[in-house]
Amino acid sequence: MKNLSKLVLAFTLILLATQASFAQKSPKMSAEGKAGSTEISIKWGAPSVRGREIWDKLVPYGQVWRTGANEATTIKFSKNVKINGQTLPAGEYGLFTIPTEGEWTIIFNKTAKQWGAYEYKEADDALRVKVSPQTNAMTEQLTLKVEAIGAKAQINILWEKLKVAFEVSE
Repeated sequence: MKNLSKLVLAFTLILLATQASFAQKSPKMSAEGKAGSTEISIKWGAPSVRGREIWDKLVPYGQVWRTGANEATTIKFSKNVKINGQTLPAGEYGLFTIPTEGEWTIIFNKTAKQWGAYEYKEADDALRVKVSPQTNAMTEQLTLKVEAIGAKAQINILWEKLKVAFEVSE
């Protein structure tokens, strides 16, 4: 019985160490801010570049990406908003993207809670907007920021040497 207890303890420690290692590679992150009086919150798993080729390699061009790691990235608005001038009702959405070299599609999907993009359904999209990626300083870990600009906000997606942004207004 004593040996079984030691074996269970050893297995538990190995399992915890494995989970901690996995969590550290793409930790859960969050960002909050406002566009006027509208509260915005974003949650994502933040992978790091770690010397890998990101665009059109780790993240393939032309395919739906969860815009992070592990669970799908979520974005929540406390009030109805306009995204780059297009109306989006208040609520929580899965934030997906379709990257390409010259243009990205930003997707707000009605199914906020899902693992990755494995069960993503285009029919559940509430809104899609097109934006242009910009070159940027190196950002090792995927970062999403809510930057207040007067009564508006800009959401910045920063990773590797790219910046993708969209505007939120009331």
